Amino acid sequence: MDEFLIASNLALWAGLILLAVLVYALARQVGTLFERIAPAGALMVNEVLKPGDPAPEITAEALNGAALALGGEPESGVWPRATLIFFLAPDCPVCKTLLPVLRSVAKSESWVDIVLASDGGSAAEHQAYVAEQGIGEFPYVLSESLGRSYGVGKLPYAVLIDERGRIASLGLVNSREHLESLFEAKERQAPSIQHYMQHYEAEVPAGGTHT
Repeated sequence: MDEFLIASNLALWAGLILLAVLVYALARQVGTLFERIAPAGALMVNEVLKPGDPAPEITAEALNGAALALGGEPESGVWPRATLIFFLAPDCPVCKTLLPVLRSVAKSESWVDIVLASDGGSAAEHQAYVAEQGIGEFPYVLSESLGRSYGVGKLPYAVLIDERGRIASLGLVNSREHLESLFEAKERQAPSIQHYMQHYEAEVPAGGTHT
C-alpha cells in the first residue's frame, strides 16, 4: 500500500512538472507570436494630405459660437499643445463607441487638445447630439470645408496635428487601437504605426534583437 502511494505521488509530481514545462513553452510561443504581429493602426486613406504636410489653416465657428483656429504654423514656432481633430456624425454608430475613448484621452494626455468636427444637418441636430452624448467639454465644429480641406472621405476619421502645425498622423479609426496608434506614430516620429513596424522588422532579423 505504501509503495502504491509513493508511486502515485511520484506520478503526480512528474505530471505537474511536465505541465509546468508545457505552460512555460506555450507562454514563450505566445510571446514570440505577439512580437511578430504588428499592431493594427489607423488606415491612411487620404489623397489630400500625408504626415509631415502643413496642416491646412482654417478658422471655423464652433457650435457655441466661439471662433476656432485649426492648423497653420504658429508665429512662435510651436503651439502649446498638439490638436486631434476627430471627424464624426450623429448617425455614425462607430463614432459613438469611440467617444468614451476620447474622454479618456482628454484626461490622460494633457499635451493634446481634442476638437470634434462634422458636416451636414442643422446646428440644432448637432447640439442635440452633443447633449445626448454628454460631449459638451469638447469644441464641436460644423464645417463642410474643414473635412474637405483635410481629405476626409469616411468616418470616423482623425487627424493629429503636432505642435509645429504639421500633420503628425491621420487615418480612418474604427477602434481604440486605431486611435491610439496615431499617438504612437507621433511619439515614434513615423508616418504610421504600420510604417514603423515594417521599418523595425527590416532592421531586426527574425529571432534577433533591436539595438
